[in-house]
Amino acid sequence: MKRFFGSQADDYTWTLQKGAAFVRNFAGGFTDYTGSREENISRLRSAFKATDAIVIGAGAGLSTAAGFTYSGERFKKYFFDFQERFGIRDMYSGGFYPFPDEETRWAWWARNIYFNRYVDAPKPVYQDLLALVKNKDYFVITTNVDHQFQRAGFAKQRLFYTQGDYGLFQSATGKIKQTYDNEKWVMEAMAAQGFIRDEQGRFQMPQDGRISLRIPQKLIPVCPDDGSPVAMNLRADETFVEDAGWHAAADRYAAYLSAHEGRKILFFEIGVGANTPMIIKYPFWAMTAENPQALYACLNFDEAICPEKIRIRSICIDGDSSDVLSAIV
Repeated sequence: MKRFFGSQADDYTWTLQKGAAFVRNFAGGFTDYTGSREENISRLRSAFKATDAIVIGAGAGLSTAAGFTYSGERFKKYFFDFQERFGIRDMYSGGFYPFPDEETRWAWWARNIYFNRYVDAPKPVYQDLLALVKNKDYFVITTNVDHQFQRAGFAKQRLFYTQGDYGLFQSATGKIKQTYDNEKWVMEAMAAQGFIRDEQGRFQMPQDGRISLRIPQKLIPVCPDDGSPVAMNLRADETFVEDAGWHAAADRYAAYLSAHEGRKILFFEIGVGANTPMIIKYPFWAMTAENPQALYACLNFDEAICPEKIRIRSICIDGDSSDVLSAIV
């Protein structure tokens, strides 16, 4: 039996139920003030030293602070031709664009995957976060799909990517409950577009700036099991594949929370916006409210709030994650 408020957990869905119940039954206001910026940074630094366990809940804001921006100069640098041809203005919206053929669509995805999954973030935000927790008992739940936690050195067994991974393909229908590593395909598709590897093996724009908007038809990826079309393993609808690895990570997260129930624990939310608050934000509020030994910290740009009910045990810091984490380290 899956738990709701019991003590045995076999997956993490009870945390979603707990968060939903907390918000549904919530009576009271919210606050964005739990002390001055300097006081909050000092409190958070002390919390890292004093707590028994740390649960990191990371959203898109953390990767944005690390330099993984989806628009602006970074977008223009790598997708200028898609912008000129199709009017696409950012990497996110481009994922939904009705490209004229599969060769063009998969050329787009090869670049999107490569520059958001197979390269290191421009700023050492993830490394700074690891420095804070590497000698601690920690676990990470994240809606990010860019693999930056593992690239920075976080232990794979302490990570739960709830929304998928840019590095994985799945059957487009979702009927085959497996995922497939796409690194080899991505590297071939990048080379086919004309990108050149530098001395470190990283793909860069060729000096003449000439790259292709399409890949050869033979490079269009298909499912290795039955030759059917593939899709990105990104949660967008009911076809999203939660494979064996996903379920194992969900179980490890649930088991971690169960093992630390009632103990001194820091729920550290970073860069979580309003798109999917039910995965991290609401459960963190609920678990903090019910555990007198728990502390909730929210680090976010213009969105650092907490319920008044847990204000006395909350730390809300409005600011750039890169600046705050480097200050704490």
